[in-house]
Amino acid sequence: MFFFLRAHIDIIIGSWLNMPDMQKKIKVFDTTLRDGEQTPGVAFTLEKKLELAHALSDIGVDIIEAGFPINSEDEFRAVKQISSEADTKVCGLARALISDIDACLKADVDLVHTFISTSPQHLKYQMMKSEEEVCEMAVAAVEYIVDHGLPCLFSPMDATRSDLGYLVKVCKAVEEAGAGTINIPDTVGVIYPTEMKELIGKLRKEIHVDLDIHCHNDFGMAVANTLAAVEAGCNQVQTTVNGLGERAGNADMAQVVMGLHVLYGVKTNIKTEKIYPLSKLVERLSGIRLMPNFPIVGDNAFAHESGIHVHAVLKKAETFEPINPEMVGARRRLVLGKHVGIHGVAAKLKELDIAVDSEQLREITSKVKDLGGKGKKVFEEDLIAIAEDILGMVPQAERKIVLIDLELQSKINKKPVASIILKVDGVEKNAKEDGVGPVDAVLNAIKSAVGREEILVEEYHLDAITGGSDALADVTIRVGDGRRTVMARGVHEDIVMASVIAFINGLNRLLRLG
Repeated sequence: MFFFLRAHIDIIIGSWLNMPDMQKKIKVFDTTLRDGEQTPGVAFTLEKKLELAHALSDIGVDIIEAGFPINSEDEFRAVKQISSEADTKVCGLARALISDIDACLKADVDLVHTFISTSPQHLKYQMMKSEEEVCEMAVAAVEYIVDHGLPCLFSPMDATRSDLGYLVKVCKAVEEAGAGTINIPDTVGVIYPTEMKELIGKLRKEIHVDLDIHCHNDFGMAVANTLAAVEAGCNQVQTTVNGLGERAGNADMAQVVMGLHVLYGVKTNIKTEKIYPLSKLVERLSGIRLMPNFPIVGDNAFAHESGIHVHAVLKKAETFEPINPEMVGARRRLVLGKHVGIHGVAAKLKELDIAVDSEQLREITSKVKDLGGKGKKVFEEDLIAIAEDILGMVPQAERKIVLIDLELQSKINKKPVASIILKVDGVEKNAKEDGVGPVDAVLNAIKSAVGREEILVEEYHLDAITGGSDALADVTIRVGDGRRTVMARGVHEDIVMASVIAFINGLNRLLRLG
C-alpha cells in the first residue's frame, strides 16, 4: 500500500512540475445561467436566476456569465438585474455583432464575452464567410468592446476543429486588438486530453494574455479535457453546476474544482464546503435530477453498502473515500442492502440510538440482507421497524413456538385455507384451517397447531412503513388468553407473514409468562 501511495504522489508531483507556467490559483468562470440554461427543457425565471446568481457569488466563482442579453427582453432584464445585485463580476455573451455588444453594454455587465466561429465546418455552413472576413469581424468586435471601456473575453467557437494556423492568427489578432482573455472552446466535445494538452501548449507559446477553457461532454471527457488544459497553461476554467449545458453538457464545476484542489494541489476561490448545497439548489431549480453515481455530489458519491468497504471506512475513511464528504458539504451514508455487513448495520443502529446485543444484531443484519436480496430498498424507517420487531421478540433460546413452513391457498368465492407446520416445545405440529381472509386462516391454523383455541386477537393494526408496493408491512397485535394480554409486533414485506410473525411473537410471550 505504501508503494502504491508513494507512486501515486510521485505521479501527481511529477505532473505538476512539468506543467508550463502552472498557476497557483485558477479562476472559475461559471456559465450555469447561460450555457447551463441551454440544457434542453431548462428555463430559469428571473427569480431563479437571481437566486442562483447570489449562490454562485456566495460560493466564490470569479465570473458569472449571466446570459445572452440580445436574446430577449426577459434575458436582458435578468442580466441587468444580476449585474446590479451580484457581488462578483458579471459577464454578458455577444456574437461579434455591434447590436449584441450594445445589449451587453446597456445591461451594465462588467465583462463582455464575444465569439465567432473559426472552424471550416462553421465558416462554410454557418457563417458562410471567408477566413479573412471572420478575422476582421472578430477584431472589430473586440476593439468596439475595449473602446467602450470594458474588458473583453474572446472565443473562437469550435476552436478544437479549427485549422491551427488560422486559430493562432485569429487569437493573435484579437489579443493585439485588446482582448484580455482568450477562451478555447471544445464546442462539440471532440478533443481528448492528450490532444487538448498539446493544443493549449502550442497556443500558450503564441498567446500572452490569460487563456480560458470551455469543454463540452459529448464523449464524457469535458472534465478531463479541462484539467488537461490547465496542465498546459490555461489559468481560467469555464464550468456549469451539475454539468448542465447543451447536448451532453459542460464540464462540471464540482469535479473540475475538486480535481484541481485534490489531485493537482492548485487552488481556486471556490468555498468547497458549499459545493453540495449549490448542486442541490441547481438540481431543484433546473428540474434536472443527477444520476446517483454522479461524482462528488451524487447521492452515492459517499455511500457505502459492501460490508468490507463499510468496515474499513468506519476505521479509516480514506480507505475507500478519496476525499472527506465534509469537504464539499456532503455527508457519508451507510446504505442498507444485500451487501451490507454486520459493522454497517451496527453503525447505523448506533446512529439511530438503538442498542442491541450481538444475537439481535445478527438477526437484524440477516433480515436486512434478505430484504436487499429480494430487490427491496431498505430505508432507515425499515431498519427501525426491523430492530424494534426483533428487540420485542422472546430470545431465540426461549421461544417455545417456531415457524417451520406455511402454505396458503386462496381462490375466488372460496374461503382461504392455510396449512402450517410449527415446532412447539421441540415437537413438530401441523394444522390446516380456513378463515374469512388469508390472515384469519393462518392465525386459525396456528391456534389449532398449538392447541390453544382460547387465544384471541384482541387488536390488530397494520402500517406500511415506506411507500411503494414493496413497502414493509408492520403489524402490531394484542393477543389474550382470557387471563392476560400481551402486545407483539411483526415486520415483513408480506402482510400475511408480518401477521404470522406478530402472532407467534405474542404466543411466545404468553407462554413465557406461564
